[in-house]
Amino acid sequence: MLIGEVWVCSGQSNMSMPMIGYKNQPIKDSNAELLLSSNPNLRLFTVSRNAVRTPQDDCVGKWEVSSPGVARVFSAIGYEFGTILEQSLHVPIGIIHSSWGGTPIEAWISEESLKPFPHAKIIPPSDTSQVLPRNPASLYNGMIHPLENYGIRGFLWYQGEANTASYARYDSLMKGMITDWRTRWNQDNAPFYYVQLAPYKYPNNQNYSPYLREAQLRVMQQVPGVGMAVALDVGEENYIHPPNKADVSKRLAYWALAKTYGWEGLAYSGPVYEGMKIDGNKIQLTFSFSAGGLTSFGKELSGFEVAGDDRVFYPAEATINPAGVVVMSAQVPKPVAARYAFKDWVVGSLYNVEGLPASSFRTDDWKK
Repeated sequence: MLIGEVWVCSGQSNMSMPMIGYKNQPIKDSNAELLLSSNPNLRLFTVSRNAVRTPQDDCVGKWEVSSPGVARVFSAIGYEFGTILEQSLHVPIGIIHSSWGGTPIEAWISEESLKPFPHAKIIPPSDTSQVLPRNPASLYNGMIHPLENYGIRGFLWYQGEANTASYARYDSLMKGMITDWRTRWNQDNAPFYYVQLAPYKYPNNQNYSPYLREAQLRVMQQVPGVGMAVALDVGEENYIHPPNKADVSKRLAYWALAKTYGWEGLAYSGPVYEGMKIDGNKIQLTFSFSAGGLTSFGKELSGFEVAGDDRVFYPAEATINPAGVVVMSAQVPKPVAARYAFKDWVVGSLYNVEGLPASSFRTDDWKK
């Protein structure tokens, strides 16, 4: 028996993605990490997939000691996060992995907490049709409810790809889920750390994902005890599953170590857009979480745009200055709004000096 810290990891395919990767979709440096994965103080538990109509009291799975054979098929995010915590805290760490690829957030929320959302139709127990993992409350019932009596320290979440088209209600759903899970565990302030969607060239080319990332950012700004790991610099244009899970896991661990375990001197958030000031043909942008300043690490700042009253955005020149970032475009002599990385596929270029990337953002509130 071990006494230590336990975290629950949930979400869809980017949380499910194992250390061995998916077919033709690797995890960066996975074999090198597996070489050092034998660790009796790291225990891993995968909840078997189960979509059901009513809340269950038990689930299928078992605790296993971390080893190359065990870790290779375990959630890469969960394993790497757990490894960092074990090495940093020097206490046993347990990771419970409960996720399912391609599933919307509604599937992970209880029926009771879905009542404010009429679009989420609950299948009644009397219905004998097949229960699907996308059905509202179905995965909460089979894969979250069974865990509720287990003592945990906090939650990790990596999901959103299945909700990009419904971005307008995502932040409300996510806030409802966080409150729901905290209530179920009788921990009103249980840490909840999550990954913002990484850039990806979605086939439908609808450009929904920046609005979903915006919704995820709002959750961090509005809900106490949550933190968001930005993945704006690790996306893959043609693969929805970024191979660089190590940097994402580190960014989740920064939040946990700084905010849950009280480590001082450790940066945990990338720059967050704070405000703007128009100065002639330029816009001055300011940021929080950037006390030491901003950087692009020697590369050209990219992804900035500005627009005038016609609401047409043009690429902007961006320059870091002591106050933040100044943006301008010769095509917009009277700018009124600015955006950064506000597209499906981009490569993040703005960081704080601690090396954490800024979230995509916009200064306007114009409807899509």
